[in-house]
Amino acid sequence: QVQLEESGGGAVQAGGSLRLSCAASGRTFSICFMTWFRQTPGKEREFVAAISWGGGNAYYVNSVKGRFTISRDGSNDTVYLQMNSLQPEDPALYYCAASTTCSYDDPKANRYWGQGTQVIVSS
Repeated sequence: QVQLEESGGGAVQAGGSLRLSCAASGRTFSICFMTWFRQTPGKEREFVAAISWGGGNAYYVNSVKGRFTISRDGSNDTVYLQMNSLQPEDPALYYCAASTTCSYDDPKANRYWGQGTQVIVSS
């Protein structure tokens, strides 16, 4: 089992920044990718960004490229999502997820999930 605990959500004005954290514990050796998804009411979870557990490969949805950065701190098994230039389309419940199959952008491929952290952007 892998446990994921997110933190760092909150409310910012448009153009502002937030950093989300996701601390992994348990059988972290089984993780292949860590992924951030987001979800708004009535919509499916959307892939945002993913990073390989070794940290060498990162992937982003087009809408956040150049604004969001995913990173991993191997010393404490924590993955971060630095979100800059937040825009009105970014508010959502953000989830981190862990995949053991090396597939990352499909929610069904991610076995472990955090509880979600809310991001609010005001104009």
